[in-house]
Amino acid sequence: MTPFVLQCGNPPLPITLTDVPLRNADAVPTDDDCSALFADIESAPAPRIIVLGDDASLAAVLTRLMRTDRLHVEVAFVPETATNAAHIYKLGTGSRAAKVALTGKASSTPLIRDDAGKAVVGRALLGGGGAELEGEAYVDDTRLFSGVVPGVEVAPTPELPGLRARVISRRRLLPRRWVSGRAMQLGSPAADLMRDGIAGDRTVKRSTFYRHHEEWLLVR
Repeated sequence: MTPFVLQCGNPPLPITLTDVPLRNADAVPTDDDCSALFADIESAPAPRIIVLGDDASLAAVLTRLMRTDRLHVEVAFVPETATNAAHIYKLGTGSRAAKVALTGKASSTPLIRDDAGKAVVGRALLGGGGAELEGEAYVDDTRLFSGVVPGVEVAPTPELPGLRARVISRRRLLPRRWVSGRAMQLGSPAADLMRDGIAGDRTVKRSTFYRHHEEWLLVR
């Protein structure tokens, strides 16, 4: 195994990773950032990418791996603090996560993406652009809602079927139940979208999140 660190933004570098080849990138790595990293690992035996950043950092790397047919490359995640993805995949943070990144084993994990070809590793939120969300949504064949709701939350799962979704509750202490499936489809007059904390650049009338036909190799 040959590790490479992608430091996204300015998170502290754990001591465990100081001797590992490192490349700096934006907090949300650009295509150019990822291309430079891929050039580094191209000839390495059994490369392993260690993403040092947040959920949006990891999602950007996975998106680029997916689009360039490189999902065979092992990926480890080292967040500075607990994130949605760290919770979902039961990962540590900081120095603890760094040790696992070097010593852990990679296992096939469902990859969740949307119809824009972007990966989601923590959660996606769909809302009504400052108002309530109007429309209809299904998880596989189960209707999630029809009418008007505060919004919808979608999250990956570490096991099949791959994702789960729920309506956001108006009462914070009374969360709605999750519905699991392979895909979530939404139709709406106008919905805004946030993926792993990054807002979309426009409203959409339709949005689909689903399990990609290939899995990714997560180090745990």
